[in-house]
Amino acid sequence: MLTKIKAAIIDLDGTMLDTAADFHVAVNRMRADLGLSPLAQQTIVNFVGKGTENLIRRVLAVDYAEDEAQQYFEQALAAYTEHYLQINGDFSALYPGVLEGLQAMKDKGLRLACVTNKPIAFTLPLLEKKGLRSFFEVVYGGDSLPKKKPDPMPLLQVCSDFGLAPAQVVAIGDSSNDAQAARAAGCRVLNVPYGYNHGESIHDVDSDGIVQTLFEAAQQISVQ
Repeated sequence: MLTKIKAAIIDLDGTMLDTAADFHVAVNRMRADLGLSPLAQQTIVNFVGKGTENLIRRVLAVDYAEDEAQQYFEQALAAYTEHYLQINGDFSALYPGVLEGLQAMKDKGLRLACVTNKPIAFTLPLLEKKGLRSFFEVVYGGDSLPKKKPDPMPLLQVCSDFGLAPAQVVAIGDSSNDAQAARAAGCRVLNVPYGYNHGESIHDVDSDGIVQTLFEAAQQISVQ
């Protein structure tokens, strides 16, 4: 049980929403624009987690050497952004227990923030489309602040927004990015086992526990 918790910072991709198919469609439409062959969904998912720029660089690195990939980067990023905005949320789905978990956290009096490395222009419409936006007082995307997870800056910003000490805040996410950011910020951290985590086992990540759903996470958190 995590005690004396006043707020939760929750990740988006791989934590609340299975967005793998959205990434798959948008990336492969971008690759088609560049005359490249499609990639398997799992290959793309393994590149997810450290922001859109990193995703595009990893995707281009499949076909190009570093110098050549850089030449195509801006074109690829623009194409990917256009395609993603067109299909944002169309192929994604809520994980089990997400709505119940968020509601249970609210019922306990926890303040909620969503912090993701997804660009804010993708994040806000997606939260609205999936009925999640109203749960969160604060939403930060990967381009909302100068640094993104695994840097602690976004988590520390939420703590400041809420007027809380980091020890009163728990981060919940599917990857090492969330755990590293939380540890560096001084927050508690819970991980879910069903997300992406760069293709690596979440059981190797330093956290305060693994919960099967956000509803289970809510049960593990106490405001007292």
